[in-house]
Amino acid sequence: MSRLVVARRALLGLIALVVVVALVGGVVVVRAVRASLPTHSGEATLPGLGAAVTVKRDGSGIPHLYGDSVTDLARAQGYVHAQERFFEMDLRRHITAGRLSELVGPAGVETDKVVRTMGWRRVAEEELPTLEPETRQVLQAYADGVNRYLRGRSPGDVSAEYTVLGLQLPLGDIEEWTPVDSLAWLKAMAWDLRGDYTDELARARLSGRLTRAQIAAAYPAYDAAAHPSILSDSEWAPGSVPPGSGATPASPSAVPKALTTGGDDVVAETTTPGAQAAYAAVDRALASVPQLVGRGDGVGSNSWVLSGKHTASGKPLLANDPHLGVGQPGIWIQNSLTCRTVSAECPLDVSGFSFAGVPGVVIGHNADIAWGFTNLGPDVSDFYLERVVGQTYLRDGEWQPVTTREETIKVAGGADQRITVRATTHGPIMSDVLQPAREAGARAPTQQEGDENQDYAVSLAWTGLTPSRTADAIIGLNKATNFEQFRDAARSFAVPAQNLLYADRQGHIGYQAPGQIPVRRAAIPRSVPGYWPAPGWDSSYDWTGFVPFDELPWSYDPPDGVIVAANQQVTSSRTPFLTTEWDYGWRSTRIAQRLEKLDKATPADMASVQMDDTDLFASVLVPALLAVPLDGQTGESDPQDLLDFTQDARNLLRDWDHTTPAADSDSSAAAAYYNAVWRNLCELLFDDELPADMKADGGDRWRSAVQLLLKDPDNEWWDDKLTPTSPRAATRSSGRRSSRPGSS
Repeated sequence: MSRLVVARRALLGLIALVVVVALVGGVVVVRAVRASLPTHSGEATLPGLGAAVTVKRDGSGIPHLYGDSVTDLARAQGYVHAQERFFEMDLRRHITAGRLSELVGPAGVETDKVVRTMGWRRVAEEELPTLEPETRQVLQAYADGVNRYLRGRSPGDVSAEYTVLGLQLPLGDIEEWTPVDSLAWLKAMAWDLRGDYTDELARARLSGRLTRAQIAAAYPAYDAAAHPSILSDSEWAPGSVPPGSGATPASPSAVPKALTTGGDDVVAETTTPGAQAAYAAVDRALASVPQLVGRGDGVGSNSWVLSGKHTASGKPLLANDPHLGVGQPGIWIQNSLTCRTVSAECPLDVSGFSFAGVPGVVIGHNADIAWGFTNLGPDVSDFYLERVVGQTYLRDGEWQPVTTREETIKVAGGADQRITVRATTHGPIMSDVLQPAREAGARAPTQQEGDENQDYAVSLAWTGLTPSRTADAIIGLNKATNFEQFRDAARSFAVPAQNLLYADRQGHIGYQAPGQIPVRRAAIPRSVPGYWPAPGWDSSYDWTGFVPFDELPWSYDPPDGVIVAANQQVTSSRTPFLTTEWDYGWRSTRIAQRLEKLDKATPADMASVQMDDTDLFASVLVPALLAVPLDGQTGESDPQDLLDFTQDARNLLRDWDHTTPAADSDSSAAAAYYNAVWRNLCELLFDDELPADMKADGGDRWRSAVQLLLKDPDNEWWDDKLTPTSPRAATRSSGRRSSRPGSS
C-alpha cells in the first residue's frame, strides 16, 4: 500500500474524529442549554404560600401571576424571575456587591475596587431596616421564591452561562438571594442614571487647556425659548400646593448664591496640574464600572400624557419609552401581579415592567392609574478636591482624620486583592481606587508654601450613598389609586430622581419630580452649584441637606392638557436648583410638534409618535451645509470629480425629509450621508482640542453647541489646532483641514 493511500486514510480518520468530536460537543452544548431552560407547565411547591398562585403565560411568553395576598404574589414573582433571568440577577448581584471577580476572575478586579470603595452594598444593608414593614415582607417573600427555584439545582441547571464560566474558572455553589441583593440593584440603577458627574469632571479637566469662553460654548445654556420646559411658569411655581392635598404652601429654600470674592482663585486652585491628573485618573477608574442600565447622550427616555380632551376615547392616554441601554437579555422583564379578589388586604391589580431581582412593577398601570418614568437628571453628585497629609485632610483650617476600612476582594482563579478604602466627610476618596490615580494626585503643586508633602485626593459626594427608601416607593406606586396616593409614594422615591408622569381613570393627568436633590450653600463662578469640583477644605461648599419634597415641581391637570417629559429642563425656576445638565430638548420639542398636529389621539397615534424618526437638528445643520460654496473655498479649484461627488451628495440633502429610518427607504442614503458629515464635523470641530478619552459623541449638547457656533464664525472652536492657520485662513488655504460644515 502506498504512503499516499495511508496518508489519505489517516487524514480521513482525523476528519471523522473531528466531526464526531464536534457533534458530541454540539450535543453537550444543546443539552446544557436545554437543561437550564425554565419549565412553563406543571406545579411547583413554594413553602410559605398562603394559597395557590397561578402563573399564566400569554402568546408572547409574558407571565401573569394571580394570587390571594401580596406576599404570595411576591414569592411567585421571585420564582418566575429566577426561572427566566437568574444569571442576569446573579451577575448584577456580584457587580453591585463589588464581587464580580468571584464570578469572572481577574477581569473584574478594577470594577470591584470602584464599587467597594463606594460601598453600594453597605448602603443597601443600612437601608433595609429603615423600610416599611410591608416592603421588608415583600422583599423577603420575593427572595424566598428565588431561593425555592434554586434549591436542588446545580449552577449548570440554572443557567448555561455557569457551565461556560466553569470551563475557565473554579465556581462555587450559587448563594441564596437576600432582600439586600434587591436593594443593591437599585443602587446600580441610580449610578447609571445620576446627573452631572461626567460633565463636572470634564469641565475641570478642560479648564487647564481651554479658555473659559470655550468651555462655556461647549456647555451652552438651555434654550427654553426653542425647547420648552416640562412645566411652564403658569403650570408650576415655587410654593404651589396640589389641590386636595391638604398641605400648606411651602416656603421655598433660598436660591444658592455665588461666592462674591475669591471665585476665580478657587477654580484655579482646584484645577492645578496635579488636580487635573487626579481628575483624569478618577474618570478612568469610574469608567470601569459596567453600564447596567446605560448612560450617555445616546441614552434617554421619552414620555408624554394627554388629557381626555385630546383623545378619541375622551380618557387620558399615557406613553412611555424608557430607552435605556441595549442588552441581551433586556433590562426590563414584563409581568403582571393580580389579586383574585382585590381588597385592602390584597390590593394589587398591576401590570407593566419590572427589573429581574426587584419585586413589584416599576413602570406600568393598575386598575386605577398609570405612570411612566423618564430620567430627571438632577445634579446629585459633587467631587471635592481634598488636601491630604498622611492620614489627615484639611477642613476649615484644621486637620481632620481620614476614616478607613479594609476590603478583601476574592478572585476566582487568582490571589485575593486587599484594598484600603479612605473617606472624608464628603464621601469615599475615589482617587485611591487605582494606584495610578493615587500617584497622580500625590505631591501635587498647590498654592500654599510648605505643601510639598501634601497629596491632592478626590472624594465623591453622591445621594446614592445616603440610605433611602426607594423600595417603599415601588410598592406604593403599585397600590396607588389617585394622585394624592401617587405623590405620597413618590415622596419615598429618592434615587435615581425621575420625572413621574400620571394618568387615571377619572380623567386626571399629572407630573411629579421626586428624589433627593442636594442643597448647596455656595456656588463656584457662573452662579451654579456643582459646576466644577469644589475645594474640600472649605465647608461652605458642603451640602446642607436635601430639597424638601413639597418644594419639588409638580403639576395636576394643566390647562392645555399635555405634559411632555423627555429629559429636558423641568422648569425655568432656579428654586429649587436642580441642575444645569439637562438634555437640550430636541426630542421633547419634536414630540410636542407631533402631538400638536393630532386631533383626537388614539393608541395607534401614540405608537406612531413613539416611532417618529425625524432628526430635528437637521433643520439647523442642512441649510448650513448647503450654504457652503463648493468652488473656490480653498483658494484653488478642486478636482472636477471631487466637486461632482460632493454636489451629488448635497443633492441628497436638498430633497431629504430629515427622517432617519431603520429600514431601507428613499431617505436612507441622505440620512447616512448627513450622519457621516455630522460625525466628521464633530471630530474636526472639537476633537483636536479635547483629551483623547473625551471625544465629542454628537449628542444633544453638541448639537446645541454647534447651533450657536454656526452664528459665531470667529469662535475659537473653529480654529483647527492641527493646522497652523486661523479659522478664516483654514477655509481659504488649499490642502489644509477645516472644521467648517461641508469641508472634507
